[in-house]
Amino acid sequence: MNWMQVEDYLKGDDRAVVPLGSTEQHAYLSLSVDSILSERVALEAAEPLGVPVFPVQAYGITPYFMAYPGTVSLRATTYAAVIRDILDSLKIAGFRRILLCNGHGGNSPAQTVSVEWMGDNPDVSVRFHNWWNAPKTFAKVQETDKVASHASWMENFPWTRLANIRGPEEQKPMADLDRMRTKNPAGVREILGDGNFGGLYHRSDADMQAIWDIAVEETRALIEGLGA
Repeated sequence: MNWMQVEDYLKGDDRAVVPLGSTEQHAYLSLSVDSILSERVALEAAEPLGVPVFPVQAYGITPYFMAYPGTVSLRATTYAAVIRDILDSLKIAGFRRILLCNGHGGNSPAQTVSVEWMGDNPDVSVRFHNWWNAPKTFAKVQETDKVASHASWMENFPWTRLANIRGPEEQKPMADLDRMRTKNPAGVREILGDGNFGGLYHRSDADMQAIWDIAVEETRALIEGLGA
C-alpha cells in the first residue's frame, strides 16, 4: 500500500496488525523463523478481511542466544521504546484497533508496554497475540506431538526451511531448560549444542499444514473481534 491507500482505508476502518519477530538461532532452520511465521500468519489471516499488515519488527529480545552467530538482540529498554514509537505512529495515522501478532517468547515485554501505552491512550485498543501458543493452535500442536519446543519440528514449516539443509532424523532429548536459564550465552550454547531445545527436527508437511490452518483461523478471529 501507499500512503494514499492507507488514508482511504482509514475512512472506513481503523484496524491494523503489526507482526513481531526475532532474528536468532533456530538450529538448522532460518535465523528469521520467528519473523517469517508471525508475518505470514498475520498476512494470511488479515487478507480476506482487508485489514493492513505492517512489515514485521524483525529484531526482538533474545540475549540468551548471543553466542550463536547471526543472532541480533535489542535491550529490553530499546525494545520497549520501539514498540511505543510504533504505537504512537499508528495512532497519529488514525488507527484505533491494533493487533500485535507475536512470534517470539522473548518479546513478552511488548504486552506490558502495550497495556501501559493504552493507559496513556485510552482511545486506542491494543491486543497482544502469541500466535503459536494461542489455545486452539497449541492444542493442535500437543495433539500432533507433545514433545515440541524451540527450533524443533513445531517451527519447521516449508517456509522456514533452508534449501538442501535437513536436521537429524532422530528425536533430540529435551534440554534441561531450568539449568539453561541460569547460564550466560556461552553456557546456553554449551547445553543446547545445535540450538534445538528437544524433540523431532521435522514432521510431515500435512501435519504442519493442519497446525498452520488452525493458527490462521485463530488469528483471523482475533482480527475480526478487535476492540470488541
